[in-house]
Amino acid sequence: MKYQLLGKSGLKVSELCLGTMGFGTEAGWGANEAESFKIMDKFAEAGGNFIDTANIYKLGTSEKIIGNYIQNVGVDRDFFVIATKYSLKDNETNPNASGNNRKNMMRSVEASLKRLQTNFIDVLYLHIWDDLTPVEEVMRGLDDLISQGKVNYIAISDTPAWVISKGNTYAELMGWSRFVGLQVEYSLLQRTPERELIPMAKHYGMTLLPWAPLAGGALTGKYLRGEQGRIKPESKRLNERSIAITKEVVAIADELGISPSSVAMQWIRQQNISVIPIVGATKLSQLEDNLQVVNISLSSAQMERLDSISKIELGFPGDFFNEAGVKQNNFGGFYNKIIKR
Repeated sequence: MKYQLLGKSGLKVSELCLGTMGFGTEAGWGANEAESFKIMDKFAEAGGNFIDTANIYKLGTSEKIIGNYIQNVGVDRDFFVIATKYSLKDNETNPNASGNNRKNMMRSVEASLKRLQTNFIDVLYLHIWDDLTPVEEVMRGLDDLISQGKVNYIAISDTPAWVISKGNTYAELMGWSRFVGLQVEYSLLQRTPERELIPMAKHYGMTLLPWAPLAGGALTGKYLRGEQGRIKPESKRLNERSIAITKEVVAIADELGISPSSVAMQWIRQQNISVIPIVGATKLSQLEDNLQVVNISLSSAQMERLDSISKIELGFPGDFFNEAGVKQNNFGGFYNKIIKR
């Protein structure tokens, strides 16, 4: 794999990020420690150094497995860029065992450091916005963690664009650290981040880190083949639109002689933004398949086919801007239309 900078930072990360939500066998699914070690071995052999986890993944087991791997296998801790998250409830002991507040932030980071068996976290995400904590409290707390040497960089996940914008602007005003990455659900079946979140990320120079780039496996075509999974029958990933998109992905994959997963992920990688897909795996074979994407590219015609069949309505003001010609910098035409209104 090649390396790229994470957002507006000098941190070098691999062009794919290994998602470890499935490390651990709690809830009856996932990879045990031995299989997880094999997956991390393969990822590192391919040049992958960027690992994504969270304090809540498998009730902390994911972090524990990563910590055991670094300590027991004897790998270089500094080779890896370990990203984890805080926010979601990880115990029932007190009312501040969840949320974005400073108390939970500090408690969660200390617990993650112990499970990961490390002195620092490379990238700390705010996992999900709680709609309670003041933005300035969050940004000050995150900057304090960086000042203490417990965290190197900060990022954010699953949060409205206006909140992220306010946080980055506040941090810039105060001379604090800003978010370098944005993690959101993004795939051919989920393009709504194109309305506000992705334009915002581009404005701030943040790297986009899509989770579920294969839409929970739907874009691999396995459900078209009748394979069963953990997906709910009423899921939007199984509706008429999603099936049509998946069929187009499979058709392009057949034309190129590659896997549908490579087509779906490469579509993301060829978007006009700094982007690193998060590839989850609970089996070594899944990771080996996902790694093939770094060796392919899609033609402009193939990209257009995928764009067209998965197109969404941007809503207001996105569609209005397109109709008015703003996207093409046709401000004269836009002005004339406004006058005519």
